[in-house]
Amino acid sequence: MGQTGKPQRTTPAALGWRLLLLVVLGLTPLGLAACAADSGNQPLGCEAATSPCLQGTAVVAMETSKGPVEVSLDGAAAPLTAGNFVDLVRRGVYNGTVFHRVVREPVPFVVQGGDPSSADPKVAPSDYGSGGFVDPASGESRRIPLELKLSNSQEPRYGEEITTPTATRQLALTHERGAIAMARSSDPNSASAQFYVALQALPELDGRYAVFGRVTKGMEVIDRIQQGDKLIRARVIEGGTLVKKKP
Repeated sequence: MGQTGKPQRTTPAALGWRLLLLVVLGLTPLGLAACAADSGNQPLGCEAATSPCLQGTAVVAMETSKGPVEVSLDGAAAPLTAGNFVDLVRRGVYNGTVFHRVVREPVPFVVQGGDPSSADPKVAPSDYGSGGFVDPASGESRRIPLELKLSNSQEPRYGEEITTPTATRQLALTHERGAIAMARSSDPNSASAQFYVALQALPELDGRYAVFGRVTKGMEVIDRIQQGDKLIRARVIEGGTLVKKKP
């Protein structure tokens, strides 16, 4: 984990720029807001999910056009979100996808990818960031609810942002440099396949987006990735036990 480096101190000016980037970019896969499923009062989490949850941990190796990266996933703090990622890796959903959003100026922010449509040569680059995972068996779009676990809680919370400073300080997984988290639309329960890696500590995103792991090897590769670079192949190299319902 040492390769991710120490979080940099955030100046007020840098924080202001990052908040502006959050507003402009929204970390939002464009188009998901219109098609996001309405969760209403339906139960959320592993008990109700149709997608599998991760039991324990997993390590995913990603071969990118700039070099290899390894990511460790936390099934204890984010079983549904991490399980979704492992499932998509094993399905080959991320192979050949494009890192379609890279923001380093005016301050380091995120490297974002994972849009399944970006692997389709018939899709224009201007449309990258608009896609999610559609289950070929059912034809249904997969939606993963916002999953956040407090360090003093047994189970994660689902479907609602955590915004109070006292609570966000208790999050089990936070946006440190190298954190991997799910991109989504304005609907907290609209994450699907797209993910991002934090280029430095981003505490303003804590409690709003679901962190499910961190880069443990190759953060220097992430630092070199440019918009348009590819995730050539992703595979699970350690752990990765998927279960239905509660792990």
